[in-house]
Amino acid sequence: MTPDQYCEDKAAQSGSSFYYSFRFLPAAQRRAITALYAFCREVDDVVDECHDENLARTKLAWWRAEVDNLYAGDPQHPVTRALQPALSTYDLQREHFLEIIDGMQMDLEQARYNAFKDLQLYCYRVASVVGLMAASIFGYHDRQTQKYAHDLGIAFQLTNIIRDVGEDARRGRIYLPVEELQRFDVPAADILNYRETDNFRRLMEFQIERAESYYAKAIEQLPAVDRKSQRTGLVMAAIYRATLEEIKRDGPQKVLNQRLSLTPIRKLWLAWKTYWFG
Repeated sequence: MTPDQYCEDKAAQSGSSFYYSFRFLPAAQRRAITALYAFCREVDDVVDECHDENLARTKLAWWRAEVDNLYAGDPQHPVTRALQPALSTYDLQREHFLEIIDGMQMDLEQARYNAFKDLQLYCYRVASVVGLMAASIFGYHDRQTQKYAHDLGIAFQLTNIIRDVGEDARRGRIYLPVEELQRFDVPAADILNYRETDNFRRLMEFQIERAESYYAKAIEQLPAVDRKSQRTGLVMAAIYRATLEEIKRDGPQKVLNQRLSLTPIRKLWLAWKTYWFG
């Protein structure tokens, strides 16, 4: 198996919305973005699948060293070998890979966030940084596109948090800010025990509204000159926004006991429609 095949398999196995958005890219860009996505999956899996915290820290330290290997021209892992040709072609920055790992390490160090501003740092590291790197791979002329990519990353991560509330609770994590739980009178115990209360529904409606505002702000900031090159991000936004709509329609309180996702056929349809028609 080649490094590129390894990354393709890693992306396909995830069933992620991101995978469907890559389908229409030219070959070189597709290889680069798939390798970047595979890197994110590898380090995310360290935290989600490793139940020994010390072992997880050791593995993340290995990935930090592997980023050094990558930039020294001696990558060892299939993912970093696949990434190597993209470094200079798309100007991918070493510190961005390390920021992603820092974000994953935050999951080992805290399971609560007091305020939204605290959560924003986490979202920046695990999502906005990826958005900035993806924007470089897709190509842009106007630096304003970086603001679009930053805010779109926040929107994606907020959508993940909304969709995965129940799944995260089963891992003992609550990403919803403590201040907002208190504002809507939702005890942490209600989330950890999967209680679908009216207060929790109102809390989730508030979370959805904020995510939608980030999508709107991001797309408003995308310069016309870069709209075509950044179509893949718009595809991802269409799929993620459709997921939010389904959560709203189904009842946002239900995220505690079910994880809603679109069918592969619907994701592919949204990807095709958005890529070619906007």
